[in-house]
Amino acid sequence: MRTLVIYDISHDGTRTKIADACLDYGLERLQQSAFIGELSPSQQRELFLKMRQRLGRHGANIQLFALDERAWASRRVIIRAEPMPVEDESQRVQKEASDGGEESASS
Repeated sequence: MRTLVIYDISHDGTRTKIADACLDYGLERLQQSAFIGELSPSQQRELFLKMRQRLGRHGANIQLFALDERAWASRRVIIRAEPMPVEDESQRVQKEASDGGEESASS
């Protein structure tokens, strides 16, 4: 079953331990503090227990969601890469001036 784990942990070392536990179970990082992957119900329980143990006394908000096919199919996703910066005309003109204004051409 697809499993989503999200967390908010302020302590760096503990946050790393929780991320490592998710990776140990084959979950894929979606965002900095969000992982998803296929886990059986028994693996979900094991992972949650390991996260509780690794947490120690540090504060945290860790949530594990078991997603059935219907829930997964109804998700909405937006993935957009950051646009590449566009060199404006004044930067291009300044660059050409500093290069001597000449372009090399091969024959």
